[in-house]
Amino acid sequence: MAYRCFGLCILALITVLPTLGAAEETSMGSRSDATDVGIWKSYAPKDLRGEFDNYDPIGLISGALIHTDCSINYTDPDDNKTYCFNSATSLVYFENWPKTYARRAAEAFEKIKGGSAGF
Repeated sequence: MAYRCFGLCILALITVLPTLGAAEETSMGSRSDATDVGIWKSYAPKDLRGEFDNYDPIGLISGALIHTDCSINYTDPDDNKTYCFNSATSLVYFENWPKTYARRAAEAFEKIKGGSAGF
């Protein structure tokens, strides 16, 4: 009896799988990329503002001004400050020592901000 159910389940999957792929292909429509579809869809709340004018803290520590759209972000549970990142790699580094990196990024931001008339 169990073998019969197993066989029927496999048959049902084989029948359904080709239609799933076809539905996925047509859902892309005429779009040339997948940045707004499925797991590749990125989401950045419109009014989300992070510390350091949305510059990547790890970039600041390195001396680079890397502006972000805040789609990758971290909110410190202690002080509710939000930090925005350009890449998941920056976020992972930051999460290792958030207080240390936040302090170092603040120091770098003040140094860069003080040295540039464009801010």
